[in-house]
Amino acid sequence: MVLTVADMNRLEQAARVSMSGFQDPEAPASGSRHFHPMLHFAAVVLVAAVVLAAAWHLT
Repeated sequence: MVLTVADMNRLEQAARVSMSGFQDPEAPASGSRHFHPMLHFAAVVLVAAVVLAAAWHLT
């Protein structure tokens, strides 16, 4: 199975939505939310792995 750019965009958006409730307890209570780049990458990889596993079982 080949993931298209649109698929990757949907995966990234799903990762952002899933991480929207995350708050760092040591972060100041400011209006802007900045996530650690590795945390964002890990979320995208996790979502991609779940999608690939589901696709593998469907074929």
